Amino acid sequence: MINLDTIYQDYLHRGDKKFRIDGIEERVIAYGYTDDGKDIDGYYVTTRNHTLYFCKQGGFKRKEKLTTVER
Repeated sequence: MINLDTIYQDYLHRGDKKFRIDGIEERVIAYGYTDDGKDIDGYYVTTRNHTLYFCKQGGFKRKEKLTTVER
């Protein structure tokens, strides 16, 4: 299994390290594992504008644009 802290922890704690999505640098705000209700089946990385999903081996699965909620 991929150790997410090894890969993504610096993105959370270093302001100068950004995640590049479609040529645009975005700050990572969260990451974690996904599951199918029984087993871990991958992981996600959330930036200010998107959540990206990856399989357990690190292959890209999909990208979802986050929506802004009015206050």
